[in-house]
Amino acid sequence: MNQDQVKEKLLAIEDASMEFSLVFSGKKSGKVNGLYKPESREIIIHNRNFPEAGTKGSTDENLLLYTAIHEYAHHLHACSRGGTLSAKAHTSEFWAIFHALLEKAEAKKIYRDVFSGSPELSELTETIREKFLKENGSLVKEMGMHLLKAHELCTGIGVRFEDYVDRCLRIPRSAAMVAIKMYEYDLKPETGPDNMRFLASIRDEDDRKAAETALIKGKSPDTVKMAIRGKAEEEDPSIKLEKEKIRLERTIANLSKRLKEVEQELSKI
Repeated sequence: MNQDQVKEKLLAIEDASMEFSLVFSGKKSGKVNGLYKPESREIIIHNRNFPEAGTKGSTDENLLLYTAIHEYAHHLHACSRGGTLSAKAHTSEFWAIFHALLEKAEAKKIYRDVFSGSPELSELTETIREKFLKENGSLVKEMGMHLLKAHELCTGIGVRFEDYVDRCLRIPRSAAMVAIKMYEYDLKPETGPDNMRFLASIRDEDDRKAAETALIKGKSPDTVKMAIRGKAEEEDPSIKLEKEKIRLERTIANLSKRLKEVEQELSKI
């Protein structure tokens, strides 16, 4: 498989709005398998990291494609931003693009899932899901039930629940409230405690259920988060401006505060 064939496979997965080049470096790198240069829109693959990639169906060929898809995701990310990328390349938006490309590549038989080829890894994955993610999720959700009862008891004796959380349990108030939401929303523990925290932050019930279902069906957290964010921005284009307004107001307030401090210091000199 040469560099032109790799590019053809990438375009077969998803077309790009901007032209790009893909080249094999002919080198071996101990640091990275590939890289993307947004200025020149160039994908570079260190093909000597995959010595058997020329053999059709080989593991190395599949891993080379994995690297190529990863770098192509950077290109598509840049395309969505008018050809530029921020200093932080691996954002949630990038991971959502990358994971979507992998799903399309698997569906088109261009690439095969590297994780499913190991029975031992698959067995370990199930152990982690059942013994740790699901059980921990159940424990946090159950804690939310008991915290809600503690809230009722605090109200009954006329004390603040927040003080109870601070002084008796000694846990962050935000963690306590999220656990209560996990219980009240009846979130599914199999998504794991971290995903349950994310789901608890979604106010709209339909969006929350859709996100939970997507996670259970195997979508990555970044993919689900970007879908929720995209839906919100699509429904209300003013959200971006509103967020920017809040950020600007916060910045102005901080600068104004600092300006007063500087003026006070100057007046003492």
